[in-house]
This record gives sequence, C-alpha cells and structure tokens, in this order.
Amino acid sequence: MVRTALWLVTEIGEGNVFTKEQHRGAFPGVSQADRRMRGLRDYGWVIHTSSDDVTLRPEEQRFVKAGLPVWKPGVRQSAAAKTITAKQRQAIFAADEYQCVVCGVAGGESYVDSPNETAVLAVTRRQVRLPGGEIEEQLITECKRCRSGMQEGEFGDVRRILSDIRDLDEADRKRLSRWIERGRRGPTALDRAWTSYRRLPADARAALAKELSG
Repeated sequence: MVRTALWLVTEIGEGNVFTKEQHRGAFPGVSQADRRMRGLRDYGWVIHTSSDDVTLRPEEQRFVKAGLPVWKPGVRQSAAAKTITAKQRQAIFAADEYQCVVCGVAGGESYVDSPNETAVLAVTRRQVRLPGGEIEEQLITECKRCRSGMQEGEFGDVRRILSDIRDLDEADRKRLSRWIERGRRGPTALDRAWTSYRRLPADARAALAKELSG
C-alpha cells in the first residue's frame, strides 16, 4: 500500500487517469495489488473508478487526491485509532438522511452540473464549535466530490449560526424552527441560515435545536 501511494504521487499525479494493468505492472509479483490500493481510501486518498465517474472505462481509475502520507512512521497507526466502524457509518448516514450535507446529493444520484458523475457518500470527521465554546470532533456525511474539495479545519460554529438565526425577525425564526423540526426546507429565502444549519454534523444540529428551543 505504501509503495502504491508513492507510485501514485510520483508517477501518476493528482487528477490523472491510469489503468489497473499499469498498476499491476508497476509491482510485478505483488498479490492483491488492487486490494492494497483500495486500502488507501481509509487514509483519505480519493481514487475514482468507473462506478464513481462514468467517463472512465472499466479498466481505468482516476487519482483524484492524495490523503495521509502513509509512508511516514506512525501515520497509519494514528489513523487506525480513529477508524470509523461500519456501524458508526450507517448511523451517520441515517442521521443525515443518506444525503451529502454540503450539496444535498443522495448516494447513487447524478450531479445536476455533471450528469455523468454519480455521487458516492462517505463519512468525514469535522471540527465543530459548540454553544459553550468548546471544540468537538464529530462525524458528517459528505459525497466524495465535496469531501475532496473541503478545506481542513473547523467546519461549523454553532454559536455563530445561532447568532445569525437570532438576528432574523420573529416570523423567519419560527419558520426556520419548523424546517429544523421537519428536517427539510420550505420554499422561502432563508437560505444562508438553513444551509449553515444543514452543514453541521447531526450532534451539532441537535445542540443548535436545543438552544433555539430554550
């Protein structure tokens, strides 16, 4: 897996396409080379196949983005301690209604601006500032496209969003509270507050809802 990561970075380069045969040919005699490459995804590497991007042929893959430098001592051990289990992943998907909380696309759905690209959902760790000011790491559902374009660091600030909501007039605050209760937005112009709320992980959304009801 480490050799594959170095090969992708030095020989292929982010954004470029390669074939399974190229990969196997780079490591003759290595068994289960494909499985070892798939293992990189657990460390934040984004590698698309034809199931993720229909412009690719079945034998092609695209190296979208490098993840953690798995060749450095201690990186894999540290990442393994933070591995998200299948049970956790399913719980987060369900809490986020099986949709990317950034763009709203559902798993397996095509993007409006790119009909040939099918959304693949993943669970990501994000830093959130809670109402009391403390920073907490929480899990969130994102599609791979949004995940690859997201900057590292703090993802949501519940206190800031609460301040924005409280600046709304009373009618709009009540309307937003109804959206939060229903889990979907009505056809009005409160896009900024609603989008900020929907981009929070499930636990942070719950904290915000509790503050509003208090």
